Amino acid sequence: MTWNLPNILTLLRLLAAPMVAVMFLYFHRPYADWFALILFITAAITDWLDGYLARSWKQETKLGAMLDPIADKAMVVIALMIIVGYSDTSWTGWIVLPATFILFREVFVSGLREYLGDTAGTLKVTKLAKWKTTVQMVAIAVMFSRGVFEHYFGMSVMGMDVELVEAILAGNEEDLHGIGWKLQGAILAGQIGIVLLWIAAILTLVTGWEYLRKAMPYLKD
Repeated sequence: MTWNLPNILTLLRLLAAPMVAVMFLYFHRPYADWFALILFITAAITDWLDGYLARSWKQETKLGAMLDPIADKAMVVIALMIIVGYSDTSWTGWIVLPATFILFREVFVSGLREYLGDTAGTLKVTKLAKWKTTVQMVAIAVMFSRGVFEHYFGMSVMGMDVELVEAILAGNEEDLHGIGWKLQGAILAGQIGIVLLWIAAILTLVTGWEYLRKAMPYLKD
């Protein structure tokens, strides 16, 4: 095995994936949301950085080529699991379906690659697949930021009379706590995150179909 900086960054990203879930086990919200968001964004940056360094320094290795997609999939799958599990019921319906498409595709393509064995090079990562991963990462980061808005910036809502909050949002009461922009920020982040998640799901299905089409000649037996 060749251990260089790009490979070490990839390995750290792989180890960071389960830590996103650990944040919600050992920290109360909003701290869990903050830590998960920071950890996820840091991991997403290293996803670009390790590939850039490997190409620039000509340090591309088989180990890195193997670990990189595994780290990407682990980060996305675990983050989606957390987002679905900790989302409130008003958002769950919009999140579960695209998350299901993404998870199904990842399992399906991994199964195809395993079946093809030595001919798995047929399913090389395409540019569209890289864009798919990028959109997934951005969507998940935005969804985590929604949790930050809701449970950190929106903490002033806790313990307040529901009618007073509704009156503030309706503009009938003075907003001394900045509740309006905080809740609107949470809603906007959620809406943007869901749109991006659906775009990622569509790209996921398209790239999954492309991989299946390329694998079909090897599946005829």
